Amino acid sequence: MSRLFGTDGVRGLANGTLTAELALQLAQAAAVVLGHDRTPDGKRPRAVVARDPRASGEFIAASVEAGLASSGIDVFDAGVLPTPAAAYLVADLDADFGVMISASHNPAPDNGIKFFARGGQKLPDDVENAIEAQLGKEPSRPLGGDVGRIQRFSDAEDRYIVHLLTTLPHRLDGLRVVLDCAHGAASGCSPQVFKDAGADVIVIGAEPDGLNINDGVGSTHLGPLKEAVLKYGADLGIAHDGDADRCLAVDHEGNEVDGDQIMAILALALKESGRLKDDVLVATVMSNLGLKIALRKAGISIRETAVGDRYVLEEMRAGGYSLGGEQSGHVIFSDYATTGDGVLTGLQLAAQVARTGRSLKELATSMTKLPQLMINVKGVDKSRAATDEGVAAAVAAAELELGESGRVLLRPSGTEALVRVMVEAADMETAKRICTELAGVVEDRLGIPRELPV
Repeated sequence: MSRLFGTDGVRGLANGTLTAELALQLAQAAAVVLGHDRTPDGKRPRAVVARDPRASGEFIAASVEAGLASSGIDVFDAGVLPTPAAAYLVADLDADFGVMISASHNPAPDNGIKFFARGGQKLPDDVENAIEAQLGKEPSRPLGGDVGRIQRFSDAEDRYIVHLLTTLPHRLDGLRVVLDCAHGAASGCSPQVFKDAGADVIVIGAEPDGLNINDGVGSTHLGPLKEAVLKYGADLGIAHDGDADRCLAVDHEGNEVDGDQIMAILALALKESGRLKDDVLVATVMSNLGLKIALRKAGISIRETAVGDRYVLEEMRAGGYSLGGEQSGHVIFSDYATTGDGVLTGLQLAAQVARTGRSLKELATSMTKLPQLMINVKGVDKSRAATDEGVAAAVAAAELELGESGRVLLRPSGTEALVRVMVEAADMETAKRICTELAGVVEDRLGIPRELPV
C-alpha cells in the first residue's frame, strides 16, 4: 500500500480520491495523534482550521471540523486564509494543532489536507505515519459535554495582518505595487497589508469564485502581472499562488525575478543588518549556481538540501538559520514564520526597494543566473541512476569540462519513472549540448529493455 501523505500533506482530486469520508477519517485520526488530553483547568484540546477558496474546500472543511469536534477537539474556523496564516495562528492561539485545506498551485478540481503541530510546525514523517496508521481504527467518541465545539475565528485575518506589519523593516510609502493573488487565499489579506504598509496598490487575480483559483494568473502564470506592471507604471509586481505560501516578482520593466534572485536580495539585506544567522542561506540543490557564486563573494555560504520546502525547514531548524527557500518562490524567514509565506516575502522584498531607493531590477543584479536546461528522461530504471558506472563516468566528464563555470545534477523523480538531467553552464549553447549528451547516456544505460515479440 502506498503512503497516503505526500511531500506536503494529502492531496488528490476532490470528491475523487480526496473524499468527504477520507477528510472525516483523517481528522479523527489526527485528533487521536495530535490532540492532547484536557488541560489542568479542564479545557479541551484546540485546533485551527483554514482553507483556500476552492469550492471543494467548503465540504472538506465541514468534514474535517466534524471529525475533530466529534473527537473532542474545539475547532476555531479561520475561514479562507493563506497557509502561512494558518500556521501562524496555531502558534498565536497556542492551539494543539492546525489543519489547512488547500492544493496550493494546483488547479481548482484538486484539493489537499495538511496538518501543523503545536507552534505551527510542519509534521515530521513519523507523526504523519502515526496519523495514517490510526486510519481505520476506532476513533475517539466522547459524549455529552465532552464533544468539541466549533466557533468562527472572527479576528483571524486581522491577527495575521498585524503580525505581518510588525515584521516590516521599512514602510512602502511612494511605491506602486501590483499584486496578483491568483484568485486564491491571499485575495483579501495581501492587498490590505500592502496598503497598510503605505504602498499604492493595484490588484489583479483577486476575485475568487471557487473555480478560478490559479487559472491563468498567479505565480505559475506571470503574463498578466507583467502586463499590469507595465500598464500602470508600477515599481514592481508580486505574484502569489493559490494558498500564498510562495512569491515570485516582476520588476518595473516586466522582467521576472525568481525565488533564487529574491533570496539573494534578502540574504544580502539580512547580512548587512547583522540578522543572517552564521551568514548562511539554506537552499535546495535546484537553486541556480549563480546564487551560490554571488553569495560566496559576499561572504555568505549556502547549505543545500533535497528539493522540497520541508527539507529546507528541517535544515533551518537543525542549524537555527534565519533564511531559506526554493527557486519556486517558497521563502522562509524563521524569525517570523514556520513555513514559506508569500505575503511576508513580498513585503520584505518591497521594503528593500523602498529602503535602498534602488529598483528591483538593479537589486536583482546582485546575482547572475547561469543558463539552465533540464531534460526529463522517461521510461528508465531510475533506481540505477546513482550506481550505473557509465552514467557516473559521463557526469564526471561533463563536470570536468564545465569546471567552476557550471554544474550537473541528475535527480530521479520521486513520483514518475523518469530521471531529471539538469545542466548549468556559462552559455545556453554549452548547457544544451552537454544536457542532451547526458540525457542520451541516461537513456542508453538505464533504458528498460522491451521484450521482443515471440
